[in-house]
Amino acid sequence: MSKPQIQTDLLQRLQALLPLEENELKQVLDYSATLPSDAAKTHLQELLGDGPEAAQFIDDFQHRQTETSLADSMKNTHIYDTDVKTGNGIPASDVKSSQDRKTLPSTAPPAQQHASSSNQQQYSQRVWVNGVSHMANIRAADEQDIQQHLQTVQYNHHIFNSDIDPEHETEYYCRCDICVYKERKYYRYAMQNQWSEAVKYPGETTYTDEKNLNGKLYQPYGRIGRVGYPDSNWSLSERNPYVYRVASPFGTAWSQSPWRPSIPIPAYYTAHIQQMIAMNNQLNASAQAYVNTLEPRYNIWDDTVRERELATVAEAEARHVEATQKSKMKKFKKSLGVRSSEEKANAKAKSTIHGGLALRNQIVEEEQGRWPDQQWRNLVMSYQEHVGMSKMIQTLRRQQPLQYLHLLRAGYFEPIPVAWANQASNPLKFSIEALAGWRGITPAWRGYEDTAEERLYWVLNHREGSVGMRMKPDRISEMNMAQQRMARAVEPPPAYFAADDTCHVQHMTDGYTKQVMPTPFVAIDQPETPADDTMILLDISGSMDFQPQRPVYQEYLITGFTHSTQPKNKDVAKAVIRRFTDAMANHDNHSGYDLVTFSSDAHYMGSVTHQNLDDTWSRIRFGGTTRVMTGWQLCKERHFQKHSQSATYHSVYGWQAGPETPILRLLLLLDGEATDMDEFELDLLGSSWAHVTIFLIGVDGCPHHHRHANELDRIGSVNRHVSFVDAQGNFPERYITHELLKRHLGYDISMQEFQQMEELPPYTQF
Repeated sequence: MSKPQIQTDLLQRLQALLPLEENELKQVLDYSATLPSDAAKTHLQELLGDGPEAAQFIDDFQHRQTETSLADSMKNTHIYDTDVKTGNGIPASDVKSSQDRKTLPSTAPPAQQHASSSNQQQYSQRVWVNGVSHMANIRAADEQDIQQHLQTVQYNHHIFNSDIDPEHETEYYCRCDICVYKERKYYRYAMQNQWSEAVKYPGETTYTDEKNLNGKLYQPYGRIGRVGYPDSNWSLSERNPYVYRVASPFGTAWSQSPWRPSIPIPAYYTAHIQQMIAMNNQLNASAQAYVNTLEPRYNIWDDTVRERELATVAEAEARHVEATQKSKMKKFKKSLGVRSSEEKANAKAKSTIHGGLALRNQIVEEEQGRWPDQQWRNLVMSYQEHVGMSKMIQTLRRQQPLQYLHLLRAGYFEPIPVAWANQASNPLKFSIEALAGWRGITPAWRGYEDTAEERLYWVLNHREGSVGMRMKPDRISEMNMAQQRMARAVEPPPAYFAADDTCHVQHMTDGYTKQVMPTPFVAIDQPETPADDTMILLDISGSMDFQPQRPVYQEYLITGFTHSTQPKNKDVAKAVIRRFTDAMANHDNHSGYDLVTFSSDAHYMGSVTHQNLDDTWSRIRFGGTTRVMTGWQLCKERHFQKHSQSATYHSVYGWQAGPETPILRLLLLLDGEATDMDEFELDLLGSSWAHVTIFLIGVDGCPHHHRHANELDRIGSVNRHVSFVDAQGNFPERYITHELLKRHLGYDISMQEFQQMEELPPYTQF
């Protein structure tokens, strides 16, 4: 029987046992196929139960999987030379066929350029799929869609805090937008359970936020899966740990009017946040401690230690056998099948030793699958060196191999694949919801907004030189720090007053808004050289064209918005770009600077100068979301197309700078937190060839602006290639331009030199 016929037969039989949609049944089969035999059997038993038909289906499924695996292994046999003695570094190279080469995409330089450059390398193309990546592909199919659906429902019901799920005012089902959203969530529970199984650690339990499912896939009754009682397989350990411990933002049943949709209540939302923080901290600490106990007690990479442990167990077993022969009572117990405490201890020790060996083999298999040749491994090692975590990764591999394997499967130790930048959803855009049971990758995943933020903080905490744990501030701490930063605002220096500032031209105000002064400039990164490449990356999302608004808070709950008397963000961005390009033209006499715009996608707008800025600006169309990775990817492609002779192109990770590749100096202008800002900051940690200066435009008196500014400030403190300046309300454009130039050029520009750079450059019409 062919593979398609086998798949069809299994689907038909599974549908008789599990009444789900066909695509969901395919997901169940696909995920089960990625698991080891025992794990797949356990997973299917949890879904189907212990009936005779279910048992027969599981046996047939495993038999066919074994036949398929044997056939595939005969086709894809590779020989690896791996040194697993010390556990340090990345395994040695293997022999790969030249058939695994991939042609470069259209954005890469022509083939003859690669042939003429001694620094150009070809990397083998290898699509490695494990349980995590397989489930990530399935989850990515509708992750962005469900998030946008939630945002639409929140907007319709005036819910402005992104972490509040809407609640229905009645218990019955209707066709309102809240019920439709809840129904969509229900149909994702099967996939959520599979995702949890793929990323959880051994022994951990999974759960959802469905009141009656509690992490198990029960037979649905009715359209939204309301069942009276769980089946006999249900246990208290599988219940949602947040139930009855965390208050609802909507209060109790008698807190709402029965004649209107439910709305969040400030006091209950504050209690909700406080209780969530406490529960997250408690569960994170216990989960990390539990996972630490699962780590092998000996070095799994040292064969001599393993052999010594096995010899010790063998000696203990021999002594026990000898003692048993001398004792009639022990002989009698053994005849009854009763194991003594010594036998149990020896069996446990032997199981631990063999488990460590299996763990080592899994790590080696995963490493060889992810990094199939020496060039690939060299690239990964170079990335780890640039990020500053190579030694920490080696220590983790040697001392905590179980956690190393989980992070390895999630791609924590390698660059971000270039294809992810333009995808609406990818494994770094998955939301993490502790209350709903949507898990992250690390043991202490609770409290992060998404998988990118989780990975970013893990990297920051595991770089060489990190002092203490750099924890993500909780929501209350974030708001308190934002208020403290806002209180530090002072009047800007009067020497930078300009009558042609946008706020004055548009008659918004006679003066300036108080500003939070940037940290005094200190030259850390190398100053600009004539070979460096300057680009401008501009946010053109819909908020840039809106009338600026600030949120109105009651405690920590946003109840509405008020307008701010200041120009639109796009107008001040244009003014700053004009002043910046004029000063740069006087500095380096270049004929223009590349302008890339981004929102939901990115566009190259050409080279901008003082003369063509108005014409270029008229072609920009504002709108969409703020996805900075799309623009950053286009900037990288433009930069490396100019300097392809000194760089290499990787089929998965994209362009890689060489030692002679010029520095890219990027000015990034945006007016809020991008949806993929953590992914961008994570990518910058490994981009030592890029110097990024960020200008954040904010609304006067907006805590959101200062919360984001605090985050950028923290990133700048750990990445010397990233600098940051912000402004709120009506600000002196000359002052901001001066501060941006200092950081962009990498040296302290005096006021006199800045005034000379401000003079209108002598443009020539070509």
